[in-house]
Amino acid sequence: MDLLTMLAIFAIDGYKLDHRRQYPFGLQYVLSNWTPRGTRIPDQDFMVWIGHQHYIKGFLLKVFNEQFFGQDRGKVCDAYQRFVDGYIGPNDIGTQHISDLHDLGYLPLEICALPEGTHVPFGVPALTSINTHPEFGWIVNYLETIQSANLWLPSNSATTAWRSRQRLLAAAHETGSDPAFVDWQGHDFSFRGMGGMEAAILSGIGHLALFTGTDTIPAIIAIMSHYSNGLPDDYLIGGSVPATEHSVVCAGGYGQEIDTLGRLLALYPTGILSYVSDTWDLWKLLTETVVDLREVILARDGKLVIRPDSGDPVRILCGDPDAPVGSPAYKGVVELLWEVFGGSATSTGHRLLDPHIGVIYGDGISEDREVAILHGLARKGFASGNVVFGDGSYRYQYATRDVYAQAMKATWAQIDDVGHDLFKDPITDTGDKRSAKGRLAVLYDDNHQLTLVQQASDADIFRSLLRPVLRDGQLLIDEGWHTIRARAQGVAS
Repeated sequence: MDLLTMLAIFAIDGYKLDHRRQYPFGLQYVLSNWTPRGTRIPDQDFMVWIGHQHYIKGFLLKVFNEQFFGQDRGKVCDAYQRFVDGYIGPNDIGTQHISDLHDLGYLPLEICALPEGTHVPFGVPALTSINTHPEFGWIVNYLETIQSANLWLPSNSATTAWRSRQRLLAAAHETGSDPAFVDWQGHDFSFRGMGGMEAAILSGIGHLALFTGTDTIPAIIAIMSHYSNGLPDDYLIGGSVPATEHSVVCAGGYGQEIDTLGRLLALYPTGILSYVSDTWDLWKLLTETVVDLREVILARDGKLVIRPDSGDPVRILCGDPDAPVGSPAYKGVVELLWEVFGGSATSTGHRLLDPHIGVIYGDGISEDREVAILHGLARKGFASGNVVFGDGSYRYQYATRDVYAQAMKATWAQIDDVGHDLFKDPITDTGDKRSAKGRLAVLYDDNHQLTLVQQASDADIFRSLLRPVLRDGQLLIDEGWHTIRARAQGVAS
């Protein structure tokens, strides 16, 4: 049997294989939680929770049904035994537990979670998982590895995107730009730099909770597949515009860029066209080529977006103070475009380029560089709405699960009909790895802030904001992306 057809049961770290027998005899139930425990970012006190519906629908239901429950039981058990024998040598792990799970026909789990898009304070669980059948207490933490791999990245990227969105909204307010433009001001360019398609999807989902612009099409497809319930037919999950790459400009011929750009403007007489502008000489393009094509650009029913793609983005956009005074590099892209096309003044007196021209920068954009660009433009009297940021893997891939210390830990178990509070508190740790204890609930405190209740009572659990979303292979809550996005952006709670 091709082991790839039963990957679901092997989506684990190897040490998970025999934890079933390592638990105390008489184990019946295990309760575990997924919590962002802290952060390395000094001014951040919550994480934007995104991704559990994609994980449940895409893996726990679809993949498990296709790659485990949908396969022949005998072949599954035989392949399982042969792989385990080859992996750790002859052993007594056996296959009866795998056979029993297959006979059951579904994952005996109840997963409860906070609504996606919730801003989860550190130390508050976003998700809990408990088995629903006493013979399968081992399955809860058996799935820890794949759950971790599926859940940390979308929340990481959503929180990164949320931070960017707040900066852009603040800059729009300070410089008189249209706040509605912020939806498009963060554009996901990260696909090519991610660790495979699934990573691009997970991160791309997080980005799309806060922005609309994206070139990561698989993330849109995943949202259409897993978050379509109640979604209006005309709802825009994500979008982009026609855009060139260097091969297009190079193929047009060195020294022939005015012909290439002129041909493309004719090809797209309306709408937005993004043109990669540094294939050879960015400064010549801005001081000669677009000058010669100025009337054509202004006559279009749309916008030409200039895309520099190399160098220091702060100096390229805002100007390089170390360049010769008055040179194109000294002035920077935005000022040069203002000299050619002009524009208007916002309500705060900042300059906003003519709507037929704009700028996007998507190479090496980080939080620090975004801040520097926004401040640099404002100091020169330019509005934030003059520029769009291409958010690549430099922004989204330079992160790990530890940025928000997300982890799954067991806090309660029932053994021989007796409940036991579980916790870890390493003496060698600073306290960040101290886990919660006992059954858990999440409630609002007196200030309407989410708070963790440990060793929760039945009444606490009944009132808990951790809602059952999956039970015994059945999805219980199926939210549409419009609801989740509004919650993530702070429009709804």
